[in-house]
Amino acid sequence: MDYVKLGNTGLDVSRICLGCMSFGEAERWIHQWVLDEEQSRLIIKKALELGINFFDTANVYSDGTSEEFVGRALKDYANRDEVVIATKVYNRMHEGPNGAGLSRKAIMSEIDKSLKRLETDYVDLYQIHRWDYNTPIEETMEALHDVVKAGKARYIGASAMYAWQFQKALYVAEKQGWTRFVSMQNHLNLIYREEEREMLPLCKEEKIGVIPYSPLAGGRLTRDWQQTTHRSETDQIAKQKYDATADTDRLVVERVAAIAEKRGVSRVQIALAWLLQKEPVTAPIIGATKMTHLEDAVNALSIKLTSEEIASLEEPYVPHPIIGFQ
Repeated sequence: MDYVKLGNTGLDVSRICLGCMSFGEAERWIHQWVLDEEQSRLIIKKALELGINFFDTANVYSDGTSEEFVGRALKDYANRDEVVIATKVYNRMHEGPNGAGLSRKAIMSEIDKSLKRLETDYVDLYQIHRWDYNTPIEETMEALHDVVKAGKARYIGASAMYAWQFQKALYVAEKQGWTRFVSMQNHLNLIYREEEREMLPLCKEEKIGVIPYSPLAGGRLTRDWQQTTHRSETDQIAKQKYDATADTDRLVVERVAAIAEKRGVSRVQIALAWLLQKEPVTAPIIGATKMTHLEDAVNALSIKLTSEEIASLEEPYVPHPIIGFQ
């Protein structure tokens, strides 16, 4: 396993991050393909054995049960000082006017609930899941700063927003002397590259770590176009992301398949190898539900694509509608 610094920090994270949206109680979540606790523990244990020390979850995943599964597994299998736990806040967790968002009230309440579910005194990375149009960014940034100063989070990060919003948050924090975001968890893969326009250059300039979600486009980059899985048939969010551009995306997927076949490796490895060479990507977030998903992801670290292969993968891409954070 390779380890790198997360953005402009001294924190060492594995080059592959395990995304934990795949874990939780299915009846408490919109995704029916999530793994139960017994299956989740096996995946988490395998990830640790492969050298992965970076785990990303969120309070909203399976109504908090993802955090519970992750917390118990890491407590049993890992040294807390050596693992990096990331979680998120923003989405609705209970009914009522203060059940969601990034107000001071919501942040202070949700960090304590996340810590309780994770069975830890602190999280390493506390991220805002989306931009809150109904709360002043000054209120959000000061609350996050206070969470860090209280020792409940070591660093803060953001996810899925416009570049101007991220820049505004960075400016507000710097102006007030508050804790700055150190990472951006954004939507980036071979069939969705709109982040290359503004967000990636901004992150490179500001020395922000980039930890892309959906690096395999919900599995679309890893299998034959006609092949389906339980997730592809039931994941409505993935359908919203990719169905509208299926005709053009198919050309990219076919390029991935051709290069993988020529090299004698899996398509996962080619798709991730492309993402890993993209500056300033730190660690793609892999949502594994099988051991082979983890093994393929780790094996991608040893693949170095040629400039010709990169050009071939990128050539069929056409601009896509902005999706993921409106």
